[in-house]
Amino acid sequence: MTTSSSVSRREFLAVAGALPLAARVLSAQARQIPVGLELYSVRTELMKDLPGTVTAVAKMGYQVVEFYSPYFEWTAAAAKDVRTLLDDLGIACLSTHNSPASFTADGLKKAIELNHAIGSKTIVLASSPGMTGLDSWKALGERMTAAMETLRPLGMACGFHNHQTEWGGPVGQRPMDVLAASTPKDFVLQFDVGTCVEAHQDPVAWITANPGRIKSVHCKDWGAGEDRGYAVAFGDGDVPWKAVRAAAEATGGVEYFLIEQEIAGPDGQLAMAKKCLDNWKRMFARPGVAIQHPISSLPTPSPA
Repeated sequence: MTTSSSVSRREFLAVAGALPLAARVLSAQARQIPVGLELYSVRTELMKDLPGTVTAVAKMGYQVVEFYSPYFEWTAAAAKDVRTLLDDLGIACLSTHNSPASFTADGLKKAIELNHAIGSKTIVLASSPGMTGLDSWKALGERMTAAMETLRPLGMACGFHNHQTEWGGPVGQRPMDVLAASTPKDFVLQFDVGTCVEAHQDPVAWITANPGRIKSVHCKDWGAGEDRGYAVAFGDGDVPWKAVRAAAEATGGVEYFLIEQEIAGPDGQLAMAKKCLDNWKRMFARPGVAIQHPISSLPTPSPA
């Protein structure tokens, strides 16, 4: 006879096997992973008025920002001013987007200096133009591995942000697979979800195949059909965001999400950024909370 207190061996193993995943999900929920904005989304406004634009983004409720490649032209003094602005607003910059120029010998020194000044811990290669085959992706992996050797002692890392082209190629030999296999486990695979979905790839499968390496996620939506594409706001496209978020938190090791919007629409970039965040809050009904990252405690890079 089976009573309410008896559990079969099969039931026990099933429950036990589910516990680690459940624990990871609960842990992610407890941490309230923050939501930020890739500032390319408001690029026109940012170029006109950086302090005003970052202030507007913070007032919307974004907790993190990511500066993109024009930041590399800043002076050290300008970077310190930006850090003061971020601290005053109570938001953080945890990563930057960079061109290949940031990964030359001299460029990496400058990128380290600027990123350290603004509190960023991850220098992301935004794209790698001119790739000619899988061997070139292996070579890129070697260069990124070398950069990691420089950054790791500073408590920093580098990463790569994917686009559509990285999902092509023979089965099992997609450029993204090659790059992942050619880099150390602490190299960040910053995941642009919309481009993955546009390329008809499975975003959850990619996260699951790379546990702990999806430290940041670019939440860019995409919708099939005329006049949709990247013009859709976050949450209005075809990306299965709830499944993506669950996988990123339970398996991917995500530390922060970044909404990215390529096309603003008639109301302008700031209005679209607010709409995207509003959609996020409605979709998940548990927005993140302000965070404190001890970036200032990292070792100071040696002068170039």
